[in-house]
Amino acid sequence: MKILYHHRTVSRDGQDVHITELIHALRSRGHEVIIVSPAMHQDSEFGGAGGSFSWIKRNIPRALYEILECSYSFVAYRQLRAAYLTHKPAILYERYSLFLLAGKWLKARYGIPLVLEVNAPQAEERSTHDGLSLFRFARWAEATVWRSADRVLPVTDRLADYVRDVGVPESRITVIPNGINTESFSTAVSGEEARRELGLEDKTVLGFTGFIRSWHGLTRVIDAMHELPGRDDIHFLVAGDGPGREEIEEYAKSKGLEKQVTMLGLVSRDRISRYVAAFDIALQPSVVAYASQLKLFEYMALGRAIVAPDQGNIREVLTDGADALLFDPQDTDAFTQAIIRLCQDAALRKQLGDAAAQRIDDADYTWAGNARRVEELAGKP
Repeated sequence: MKILYHHRTVSRDGQDVHITELIHALRSRGHEVIIVSPAMHQDSEFGGAGGSFSWIKRNIPRALYEILECSYSFVAYRQLRAAYLTHKPAILYERYSLFLLAGKWLKARYGIPLVLEVNAPQAEERSTHDGLSLFRFARWAEATVWRSADRVLPVTDRLADYVRDVGVPESRITVIPNGINTESFSTAVSGEEARRELGLEDKTVLGFTGFIRSWHGLTRVIDAMHELPGRDDIHFLVAGDGPGREEIEEYAKSKGLEKQVTMLGLVSRDRISRYVAAFDIALQPSVVAYASQLKLFEYMALGRAIVAPDQGNIREVLTDGADALLFDPQDTDAFTQAIIRLCQDAALRKQLGDAAAQRIDDADYTWAGNARRVEELAGKP
């Protein structure tokens, strides 16, 4: 099958992992994938935040930036139309972005089936965190694009509720969470080399990966370490960077634990698995209610004991006491107590880690599995 794959992503972060892995999986199943995307995405390096687009967003009035976003739809439509006329694909697979109407227009003009992947309710998300000048138009554009798709693929059932609320019928909604590439992430990956490199051979390692923000609450990890008896044997390893990094470093110093915290900074995708495999306990301290976190599937595939919030989108994947310890996100002490419990119980860590890895296999939380699901949906009327 020929698949026209369209996205507007310019940053090279977790979004790019999803894009790259799904395209690779579709091609591995024998499909021809034609990509239409901003040229800047192809030219940037992993970890890049969008280059001049980020600068423009920071330095021009918000309303003007949103108008530019809308205008990009005309550029994207011309590119999509040219690709469609050249390749005559069977479907258009689009990664949803706010104000992006090009895929809807192509479907309306040529009747090509539109499969829409939705990773966030972006109108609400941006209004909450960044602000939106064209809020009413944004809500209209979002609902219009979602309703125009033949298949809408939200990454969690909680996110699917947003899709349902704008009138998309249940028959057109299929939840497909993020996945993992088992060639790179599996229990066969060893963390011993990374532990030797970092001098952590005899430590119990608490770990976190991803972009670091203050709202992640990672200072609570330091609190848990401070409360543990024999805490000299506990180490906190962070693979990632972000504006919350300095806060963690300063807080660890204030508790006299700065030598027990290692901040690796940005780690390339080809090296991240060896560091996650070095974790004894993998932490997901907070997550928005509708997200499907890539790091969660990485933790699971590598057989790590996971601590995560007890909320709906997490329970779609994990079960408390079976393949993770889930804590009440409203209880400020629950996260700390879950960490302390796992630090003191190596047998429980192994039990939970083994079960999490088995859950990946049982539910087929893989990019190959997702490609198969997309393929099956594309073949349905």
